[in-house]
Amino acid sequence: QVQLVESGGGLVQAGGSLRLSCEASGRTFTRSAMGWFRQAPGKERAFVAAISWSTDNTYYGDSVKGRFTISRDNAKNTMTLQMNSLKVEDTAIYYCAAANKPLSPSVRLARMYNYWGQGTQVTVSS
Repeated sequence: QVQLVESGGGLVQAGGSLRLSCEASGRTFTRSAMGWFRQAPGKERAFVAAISWSTDNTYYGDSVKGRFTISRDNAKNTMTLQMNSLKVEDTAIYYCAAANKPLSPSVRLARMYNYWGQGTQVTVSS
């Protein structure tokens, strides 16, 4: 059974940093894109970042460019999201996701992902 488990969420002041991790089990996502999404209360799930299997290519949502960095370690079957210069508007539940396809512009869409974690809460206070 495939599982994605996020960790690293918490409460941080604006301007601070957090590092989220996602550990996959049950299969390796060879040649598959992986990504992060977030959902704030009353809003739709939004794309944050995605990364290719080779880690050569990444995509970022406009609101996090220059502040967040996505990475993955295929040997450990893990993915991370380093979040710096956090803003109050970054407050959301953050979800790890994996697709059965390589990275492409379409991976900005949540419906392109086949597996999801349970989410981890990130709260940024002013």
